[in-house]
Amino acid sequence: MPAVLARLVILLALLSGAAQAQQAQFPIKDDDGAPMANHALRRDQMAEIAHLPGLVDVGRPDADVTLYQFYDLNCPYCREAAADVDTMIRSDPRLRLVFAPYAVLSPASVEGARVELALRQIGTPQQFLEFHRRIYSGRGRIDGNRALAVAQSLGFDRRALTEIADTRPITDTLTIHAKVGFDAKLMVTPSYVIQGVAILGHPGLESLRHVIASVRHCGAVVC
Repeated sequence: MPAVLARLVILLALLSGAAQAQQAQFPIKDDDGAPMANHALRRDQMAEIAHLPGLVDVGRPDADVTLYQFYDLNCPYCREAAADVDTMIRSDPRLRLVFAPYAVLSPASVEGARVELALRQIGTPQQFLEFHRRIYSGRGRIDGNRALAVAQSLGFDRRALTEIADTRPITDTLTIHAKVGFDAKLMVTPSYVIQGVAILGHPGLESLRHVIASVRHCGAVVC
């Protein structure tokens, strides 16, 4: 793992506890009614997020709301959130869901992210989405070998993926994602970015739907 990325992994791990205590800038609550940590992002931060090199867009081109999910393959909360995210994709044709690989929890996460970014290069967004469904359906640590096995089950060539995964551009992409996420103070996985606001943690399906509905109604995460 590159030294810069390794340092960011350590910093994010150290600061994640502080993020849990962060105050909510907007009155966003989870499905149980508890406040969710959140904060507004600057325009330049939103521009950096929109132009991240490893994004995977699984939404429709005519969607009216864009939701970014920053996730780590080994984050247990990301695994729990996967079903809700999938439900939103299937049930809301006007939602543009953008995956932002954010491998910040462990070297194993970096290995897995290398494989999924390689898959992104040679596969379709729908294949990437199916990769997520399958890899989150299992249990245990997700590393490079496990990610390759899931990709193989989708028909991808293991050797071709490995060759791409080990390239410098993949390393650079992971480093850029970590730097941008750190600058945006996304200290919890998963984190969501919508309408210029970062939501730290998974608030639940109904809460996310409420935020999306608010953006459609008044152009803000809370009307």
